[in-house]
Amino acid sequence: MRVTVIGCGYVGLTTSVTLAYIGHQVHCIDQDENRIRALQKGIVPVHEKGVSELLGEVKDHLTFGDWDSFDQSVDALIIAVGTPGKKNGDADLIYVESVAQELGSRLTGDKLPVIVNKSTVPIGSARRVESVVRYCRKNTGSNAPVMVVSCPEFLREGAALHDSFYPDRIVVGSQHDYAVNILRQVYAPILEQTFNEPGFFPRPDGYTLPAFITTTPTSAELIKYAANTFLAIKISYINEIAGLAERVGADIREVARGIGLDKRIGLPYLNAGVGWGGSCFGKDISALIHIGDQYDFEMLLSSAAINVNRRQRDEIIKKLQSALKVIRGSTIGLLGLSFKPGTDDLRDAPSLTIANRLIELGAHVKAYDPVAAYRIQNNEYGSNIECASDPEMLASGADALVLVTEWSEFMQLPYEQLGKLMRQKVIIDGRNVLDSGALKDAGFVYLGVGIC
Repeated sequence: MRVTVIGCGYVGLTTSVTLAYIGHQVHCIDQDENRIRALQKGIVPVHEKGVSELLGEVKDHLTFGDWDSFDQSVDALIIAVGTPGKKNGDADLIYVESVAQELGSRLTGDKLPVIVNKSTVPIGSARRVESVVRYCRKNTGSNAPVMVVSCPEFLREGAALHDSFYPDRIVVGSQHDYAVNILRQVYAPILEQTFNEPGFFPRPDGYTLPAFITTTPTSAELIKYAANTFLAIKISYINEIAGLAERVGADIREVARGIGLDKRIGLPYLNAGVGWGGSCFGKDISALIHIGDQYDFEMLLSSAAINVNRRQRDEIIKKLQSALKVIRGSTIGLLGLSFKPGTDDLRDAPSLTIANRLIELGAHVKAYDPVAAYRIQNNEYGSNIECASDPEMLASGADALVLVTEWSEFMQLPYEQLGKLMRQKVIIDGRNVLDSGALKDAGFVYLGVGIC
């Protein structure tokens, strides 16, 4: 089938290479000329595991261009542009609306492709896109039906390709049987797992075929927000229990295992730490809360998840104050900047909140990240963080180290040697992934989250 994807960011690019790999002819459109030129040369502008490698494999099935390269004779048009949050918590649909207007002005035929909303959008957005496209086509003299499908993505940054090839479910929200059937054909190789698995993303052992769920567009839109909010609530819940565990003398790792083995609960997302970040959870929960406000319905649990997550970042500051007594004049080294390993994304990253708070308190903050440091060096976030080129430079003269991002290499660092470079040997394990016994034996003051 022939598919056009509009937007070459995390979601759009991952979707494009996935669909190209399973055999479709895919054209990806973006208004950022620099991004398009880079992709045409095989240069990926975001850090996402496997995308660069896969891009080289699918070059005969995947092309890139701007709006001038638009071709309406495709089977599906997938909208995958950003929906940043507004100050009031609502999702900003300026980019989605702009795409809808472009499509309305360019779709002039009597047989239209199915339009797919893959961007995370508020309730009613499929209907809104449909109305904008229809309005912009009113002078074409065509009565061809405009069909807009809500098909939300459930991708984890750092594992987006894995989640694309081996999803739990594919949700399609539409009132039109024709549109549902088009999406079923687009995803058939994934639904049936008939594609040859990529060498670097083997099919998981025991993986079962994904569910193909058909709903109304409204239900599909709410499923996306509800899923992200539930995961965020789960993380905030275990972080709240972690705070109590510290005070009563329990070990949150034992508590999480004890409750996570209940099949009704499950272990994933029960890792206590500095909390969640990134472009999805906070934005999506705020949007869900805003939707509730519009209907005079207070989303109490959703609001609590945000408040607990915000508190977790403050807890790191309190731990440093407890260990160092005085923050002003101290040098703090952050191990990790990105909001999670496997990505260079700093949107709503806990590291930035912690760093900025420490700087306000008079500390000098250094950070080392194997992938994301360039975003600070390029002044994308306007922070006064000194970027270290390696862990040794980070530890040199530091009063404390804070593990913020659980990059695998941080579990293997020579902490005993790093401690010799430090002014004070304090380490805050913000993800509870380090060997506390070995660190204590090396003379460190070790503080985890929810661990006494």
